[in-house]
Amino acid sequence: MGNLYIHPVLKEAAAVLNARGKTAYLVGGAVRDILRGKRAQDFDIATDALPEEVMALFPRVFPSGIKHGTVTVRLKGHSLEITTFRSESGYTDGRRPDQVRYRATIEDDLSRRDFTMNAVAYKLPGGPIVDPYNGREDIKNRIIRCVGRAEERFAEDGLRPLRAVRFAAQLGFRVDGATLAAIPGALKVSARVSPERIRDELDKIIASEKPSVGLLLMEDTSLLDLLLPELSRCRGVDQRGFHRFDVLDHSLLACDYAARTRAPLQVRLAGLFHDIGKVPTRQSNGAGAYTFYGHEGESARMVREIMTRLRYPNALMDQVVHLIAEHMFHYEDSWGDAAVRRFIIRVGEDRLGDLFALRLADTYAHAGIEPDGNLLAPLIRRIDAVLAQGRAFTLKDLAVSGRDLGAIGIPSGPRMGAILKELLEAVVDDPELNRREQLLEIAGNINKRYAPSDPHGA
Repeated sequence: MGNLYIHPVLKEAAAVLNARGKTAYLVGGAVRDILRGKRAQDFDIATDALPEEVMALFPRVFPSGIKHGTVTVRLKGHSLEITTFRSESGYTDGRRPDQVRYRATIEDDLSRRDFTMNAVAYKLPGGPIVDPYNGREDIKNRIIRCVGRAEERFAEDGLRPLRAVRFAAQLGFRVDGATLAAIPGALKVSARVSPERIRDELDKIIASEKPSVGLLLMEDTSLLDLLLPELSRCRGVDQRGFHRFDVLDHSLLACDYAARTRAPLQVRLAGLFHDIGKVPTRQSNGAGAYTFYGHEGESARMVREIMTRLRYPNALMDQVVHLIAEHMFHYEDSWGDAAVRRFIIRVGEDRLGDLFALRLADTYAHAGIEPDGNLLAPLIRRIDAVLAQGRAFTLKDLAVSGRDLGAIGIPSGPRMGAILKELLEAVVDDPELNRREQLLEIAGNINKRYAPSDPHGA
């Protein structure tokens, strides 16, 4: 096996363990990737050394998962997860073993792993390979197969069914028939997995080259109905008109297009969820077609619920919700410059690129046809021209501040805030007004409208 590339930092770590009479094996995804001719990124080492012994051998060690025998060693700028050989039993929470026993063999250690492709070990520093479950053959044939009986592996860890479909999308592998057939029976166990772990697997599916591979497998095995019922209910919701597909296939195509064009995560998520609000808003127009009035607002509301449930970071959730809420924009050449400025303000200058990427994905997914390369060109030209005139799009862009208004006798508080908003509206309509003297004059005139008893007063 001399043609396999083993990173020097792994050999160095193994040398430290070997010097104390301990063995070290590279395990897990790193071995799988190396056997596929890829460079491994994450390094997991299995050893017969106890966690306390490992911690005594390396200067920079963190007890990252010491409860389950794992410590993290920092060596030459790399993080190595080093875990003591162990066997496990009892999985009452459907995720973690109730009992962990050390001093097992490498074969015992491999027997507790999820899939054969992840149950191959490489003895450091120079081999041999330990492969008790024919994982190398499955890697060669691009097959995802459980170690032993799939029902048992899935009963131990409810995340494993989702990992199976994630690997199919991520690696382009096929899930073995028996493994796939065991997933529906494990849904009760999967339902107990933490939202954060579910979210992380979904993100990896969506980050793959073709997310629909994993998402369709989720649908076939009822994982989609369990974890994303709002998306599952889009199946069979016909759209007609210029739409060739039902809402679910349309959504999957939009997500795939966003992935193919290497759009960021927020665009891929928005592509996947942008039309889920069509299910509750769908109405027949009586002429054999359907309307979905306000579906963008309903989709935005629903996706906020989904992302909150899955514990997404607020910043990412706000981006996705905003993109979905704005995805039905309709530009016409008759728009004046003020209308273009208001569009920029509403969407946000820094989010225009994401919104346009979502529009292209949405357009592609209507019929699976590549969108016209000039689809958005007229609007982009108008935006570029407006931006060249100046950027008076927020209160911070005004040529006056609250302090300036205070200097001419306008009291701070709600009245000042209302006047500043009126000034911004005036500047959006006419950027030439964004001069200090003119704005102070306009502010003074607006202030005269407020009587002493006005609720906007000081």
